[in-house]
Amino acid sequence: MQDKHLFEYAVIRVVPRVEREEFLNIGIVMYCVKQKFLQMKYVLDEERLHSFSPKLDIDELKTHLSSFERICTGNRAGGPIAQLDIASRFRWLTATRSTILQTSKVHPGLCVSSAEETLDRLYEQLVIS
Repeated sequence: MQDKHLFEYAVIRVVPRVEREEFLNIGIVMYCVKQKFLQMKYVLDEERLHSFSPKLDIDELKTHLSSFERICTGNRAGGPIAQLDIASRFRWLTATRSTILQTSKVHPGLCVSSAEETLDRLYEQLVIS
């Protein structure tokens, strides 16, 4: 029987106008301590984003996502936050903020397969469909 491992995830959202609290789900960030796993998966459908918010600066959004990804992977180019341990990086990435790029509240679950397969499943369910 395969072990189940606790994981935590948050949905990555684009919030073009924070004051309106409208958003589009574009990705998932997931953390599993037992599998030493912290990864994100996202998609930028520029046509959909522009139809949602015509004035959205896609290049600025890409810059934010790039920073988010460097921190997630622990890349030195991500600065001092990227050098923190995996749990601290996840907590920083999922902290409440008022910017164009936000995350949902953190949700728990149990991996019944690999963390990567679980990330793919969440991505399909919460972002793509």
